[in-house]
Amino acid sequence: MSAFYRRHFITPPFLMLTGDLRNKVDRVWEAFWTGGIANPLTVIEQITYLLFIRRLDELQTARESQAQWTGQPIENPIFGADQQGLRWTNFKEADADTMYRVISQDVFPFMKEAGGTEGVFAEQMKGATFMIPTPNLLERVVTMLSAIDMSDRDTKGDLYEYLLSKVATAGTNGQFRTPRHIIRMMVELMRPTPQDTICDPSAGSCGFLVGAGEYLREHFPEVLNDAAAADHFQNKAFNGIEFDATMIRIGAMNLLLHGIENPGLHYRDALSEANAGIREAYTLVLANPPFKGSLDKETVEKGLSKVVDTKKTELLFLALMLRMLKTGGRAAVIVPDGVLFGSSKAHVAVRKMLIDGHRLEGVVSMPSGVFKPYAGVSTAVLIFTKTNSGGTDQVWFYDMRADGYSLDDKRTPLDAAKPGTNDIPDLVARWHLRHEAGEQQRARTEQSFLVPVADIRAQGYDLSINRYKETVHAEVSYETPQAILAAIRTLDSERQQSLLQLEELLG
Repeated sequence: MSAFYRRHFITPPFLMLTGDLRNKVDRVWEAFWTGGIANPLTVIEQITYLLFIRRLDELQTARESQAQWTGQPIENPIFGADQQGLRWTNFKEADADTMYRVISQDVFPFMKEAGGTEGVFAEQMKGATFMIPTPNLLERVVTMLSAIDMSDRDTKGDLYEYLLSKVATAGTNGQFRTPRHIIRMMVELMRPTPQDTICDPSAGSCGFLVGAGEYLREHFPEVLNDAAAADHFQNKAFNGIEFDATMIRIGAMNLLLHGIENPGLHYRDALSEANAGIREAYTLVLANPPFKGSLDKETVEKGLSKVVDTKKTELLFLALMLRMLKTGGRAAVIVPDGVLFGSSKAHVAVRKMLIDGHRLEGVVSMPSGVFKPYAGVSTAVLIFTKTNSGGTDQVWFYDMRADGYSLDDKRTPLDAAKPGTNDIPDLVARWHLRHEAGEQQRARTEQSFLVPVADIRAQGYDLSINRYKETVHAEVSYETPQAILAAIRTLDSERQQSLLQLEELLG
């Protein structure tokens, strides 16, 4: 089992934080709540701002060190000579009241204007609002962040993963959270390469982009060592679209703390006219687009409406992804089960488009508890390649029954040593063996199997796994009614005998 499996399928990254650090984060989190900030996204956003303030100081320190080493003036200083009091290094030692005044009145306004040259995160700061209510809480958060070695990318990334995990724990704003082990499953299925240009058109906290970045770092060291590969990794490989200003800031920081400095993040509605210009731009899409129901048709970009005449967001996003992908580009997308079997004209048209117009390669049926506690909807992963010329010959199906966690609202981790608790390693392994004889010959009674495209067309392009899965019925023999009645009479006779014996004893 690879290190990637061990790290991401068995042990959630944030659990690698020391217990002391996790306890500090928990205490700060509780302090926010008792201080009146109940929205978990607001808590993460405020901590994110402080992380950015600290980063500005670290960038200035690095430039000062370079200037001292070269004997040249500081290149592009972030803080001027009269702004030294705004640096993390200086205000972190101040008393609570002084720190609060400096940050709220001086540092925060400076941060919102700082840094138009400091990467994509700085671009999103203009709408930021300082909301930490008390000097005491601010001091506690600054002290906690100061204790973290921010030079360690894994620690920084794991800290942020732990913060984001609390969104799901709180059961709020869960629509922005795809479980991290499901993200990593999809990344392993697609195996991104250093040449890929990756996009998530509903980026949220950018978990898919982070997952792809971690995979590339582990499997392709050249993304760090080779100049051309590193340039692509930092400036072109990771792209996302998000319409929520808070989430795009959180997503940008998530990528930054995982070592991705300059992703292409766009603040816009992916289904609107504002996004009409992005066409054939990406080689890989990883996404869990929203499926909140119907949109106002007038808000949908006209080109998408021509491709698929619907107000359903899940269908519109599939059409959007096909348009955004280059020919030969691949996608792994989470969809609600209704996409697989919906009978409306639009549902059938989208499935027909994937199968006849491009190459649909896989359908992974996931258990309904995967997105609990905030959603109980049944979902699947569609895997396809844009060809513009068809090419679907057979489709691989997998019946995923367990993902390593209980399927109730608590989502408790299960004992990985017990069989049947986690199908993900088997699912990933079988997907990459789907062209081998062993997988090709599996019967439809198995957990995974292949279905010829002719069978799917014959079923009206239905993609629900139960349409093709065969169940083995074990033969069970029962006694004849006469024998059962005879047994009842015998039991009744024995009961009568026991009652007579009891009466004699009581005499």
